[in-house]
Amino acid sequence: MKKIITFWIFLISFFVNNAAFSAGPTGKIENIDFSFEGVFGTYDKNQLQRGLQVFTEVCAGCHGLKHVAYRNLGDPGGPELPPEQVKAYAAQFDIYDPELDDERSAIPSDYFGDSMVENAPNLSLMAKARVKGPEYIATLLRSYNEEEKEQAGSVLYGNKLYPGGWIAMAQPLWGDDVEYMDGTEASLEQQAEDVAAFLMWAAEPKLNVRKETGFRAVLLLMLLSVLLYFTNKKLWAPYKNKKA
Repeated sequence: MKKIITFWIFLISFFVNNAAFSAGPTGKIENIDFSFEGVFGTYDKNQLQRGLQVFTEVCAGCHGLKHVAYRNLGDPGGPELPPEQVKAYAAQFDIYDPELDDERSAIPSDYFGDSMVENAPNLSLMAKARVKGPEYIATLLRSYNEEEKEQAGSVLYGNKLYPGGWIAMAQPLWGDDVEYMDGTEASLEQQAEDVAAFLMWAAEPKLNVRKETGFRAVLLLMLLSVLLYFTNKKLWAPYKNKKA
């Protein structure tokens, strides 16, 4: 009898706890067709450059990107900024140099740095931290409803995607937050997708190279399979045709 009671207590506790922790997003992650999705997908250089602009002008005031070096902005398969632009971009920022025991202008070999605001997550790996990470980021940025409430001395902001419907981060994008250099309209949706694509590149900068290597490996294996088939056929042909 004691075992039965214990079993039912465990079962009830399991379902209660599961219900509490399964209060997932109230909204749905949008399905966005990013250029890098699929076996043959690759990053869109222009989109990454726009995403870099959104990150720099909107996100970098709070969030860091500590696993990405400025020089990576010129790598093939990424934003592919020319060397002089990479150097000029890095020079906008000051970093602490322990050898000088002082701050200096950043150079291409330096890294972006950590988050500027306490408890603001570093975004280097954010796109890989969740399933459908880029879609989640873009949808989250689009899902604010302009509602606010105060809770435990903190201000929370309404977001239909975030679990519970409230998030501690204020709405960062409103539309026309930046002026794109390539003339693209800086709508809220466009900015959200561009910065999500950029953060995906930041989390997996070698995606294009990895897919290209994988494709070549598959072609090589197919070629080897064909060669092995005909070699095997030729080697065993005399024995197969030999009469007993």
